[in-house]
Amino acid sequence: MFEIFILSIIQGIAEFLPVSSSSHLIIASDYLKLEKNLSIDVNLHLGSFLAVIVYFYKDVLNFYKDKILFFKIIISSIPVMIVGAILVETNLIEEMRNIETIAWTTLIFGVLLFVSDKFKLEKTIEKDFSFKSAIFIGSLQILALIPGVSRSGIAITAARFLGFERIDSAKISFLISIPILGAVSIFGLSNIFFSENRDFAKLNIFAIIFAFFFSIITIKYFLKYLNKFSLNIFVYYRVLLGIILLALAYL
Repeated sequence: MFEIFILSIIQGIAEFLPVSSSSHLIIASDYLKLEKNLSIDVNLHLGSFLAVIVYFYKDVLNFYKDKILFFKIIISSIPVMIVGAILVETNLIEEMRNIETIAWTTLIFGVLLFVSDKFKLEKTIEKDFSFKSAIFIGSLQILALIPGVSRSGIAITAARFLGFERIDSAKISFLISIPILGAVSIFGLSNIFFSENRDFAKLNIFAIIFAFFFSIITIKYFLKYLNKFSLNIFVYYRVLLGIILLALAYL
């Protein structure tokens, strides 16, 4: 149970910050000798999915009125879901879950985040989130399937390259996570419902609850942070972590 609690903290915080939750879960599993289970990993993401739905419930309900925005969100999510399904079926996704890959992607995409954050702050979701923007951001999200890239990080980076304000870039990242995390959640729920191991099912349920709690806190305070500060602190963190992981991987 303690391991699930630690992994939930990592998932809840890292899923929505531009630092990559999957890479931190892998690092924690490898170096802290915590539970390394794909099903638990998936259900941690389910907790994050529920947190987005609850925190942005007004925006979700507004999808009924603003069907155009809803279609943009769906379109932006299609590329990563298709490629993700292929990688899972071919097991290539497991082959990428290693420290060397995480080290390089953490460093490289940290630098890209820094560059993108220097773009002008002018565009908003309401006025400028076009189908073209949705496709561009959604296509770049495919890179988030590589551990260390960060789904929220690449979405924010893509939105910042297009000139969206920091808050709107983060909000776009949160909203387009809904279909993606929703698809992952279906897989996670099926594992719980069809599992004959009650203890295993119980662990997964606790993973969902804890991840939900830490995710919703992270969303709230990350948005408040972006109102006052740049993304530099996450860039510095990624660069430092990338250098440390490169040293551990190659020295």
